Amino acid sequence: MKETGKTMNTKDYTIRLEKPEEHREVENLIRESFWNVYRPGCSEHFVIHVLRDDAAFVKELDFVMEKDGRLIGQNMFMKTIIESDDGREIPVLTMGPIGITPELKRKGYGKALLDYSLEKATEMGFGAVLFEGNIDFYGKSGFDYASKFGIRYHDLPEDADSSFFLCKELIPGYLDGITGVYQTPQSYYVDDADVDAFDKGFPPKEKLKLPGQIFG
Repeated sequence: MKETGKTMNTKDYTIRLEKPEEHREVENLIRESFWNVYRPGCSEHFVIHVLRDDAAFVKELDFVMEKDGRLIGQNMFMKTIIESDDGREIPVLTMGPIGITPELKRKGYGKALLDYSLEKATEMGFGAVLFEGNIDFYGKSGFDYASKFGIRYHDLPEDADSSFFLCKELIPGYLDGITGVYQTPQSYYVDDADVDAFDKGFPPKEKLKLPGQIFG
């Protein structure tokens, strides 16, 4: 395995920073990866389109994975905060969308991309990453339930299931002695009408209501 700067090369794939001229291709990759997974259709391709223009977007952690001359995966990070119970604002990262092209899911590419991007975030000095995800997958890369760190998800009732809300310390002990509320960056919240208008610029795909979707 050979690593140089912000690029990792193996015999099978390369991980590197996204280029501006790849934005549309990456958005289509995200669309293919998330389509009908969590809801009929998806919004994630529009979300990243919006996030890139947000001041909290970390351009140095905006990665793509390339294999055989085509993009097969991507991950990105945003700066955000924990509003601690003692009145401080604790800087942290949130992550995603992270996606792999559908035909290559569950083959180890997602974990390789995740672990590489977390390593780079650590090298940049960020203290922790919090986001919504599945512990069965992300636990393999060191994430745990955020509740174990004393961090609560904003606007979530105390008796609600928070097992979707995960945390990984990049600096050991970074969250020691901190309890508080995590704030999702506002740019993640997009309007359905804006998503539909944006989606019209991509090849037509059928929206399907499928078992296991979280949103209707």
